[in-house]
Amino acid sequence: MSDAKPSQQDDSGKTAPHGMKNAAFAQRARFALAGLAAAWRNESSFRIQTVCSVLLLIALLALRPPLLWCALCLIMAALVMAAELLNTAIEHFIDHLHPDLHPAVKTAKDCAAAAVLVLSICALAVGVMTMLISLGVVH
Repeated sequence: MSDAKPSQQDDSGKTAPHGMKNAAFAQRARFALAGLAAAWRNESSFRIQTVCSVLLLIALLALRPPLLWCALCLIMAALVMAAELLNTAIEHFIDHLHPDLHPAVKTAKDCAAAAVLVLSICALAVGVMTMLISLGVVH
């Protein structure tokens, strides 16, 4: 038997760079953490959303809303941050492939940013409803 590692090929038969495809969970977690760190370093929107998420946690601890509303708030915060990470990935990938401004590039970037905006508005609405319920303004 050969001691050679099996090739890491994608569905098209191309060999993936070493360590990327089929890596161990710990290595994939390091890749994900590197992505979070890159977003933190390079994206002011991601830093703002992270700060808002921390403030959300503080507000949830202070207001102590029903558990379901806490879960909704946390899910919305995670969705906004995930959308921002996807938006960042899309923007960097498109800029790498097509550095010139092209109408299709602009549309793709605008749609990715719009996805973040839609989720952010929904997250704000859930946050306001949670606050109103926690303060007893509505039932």
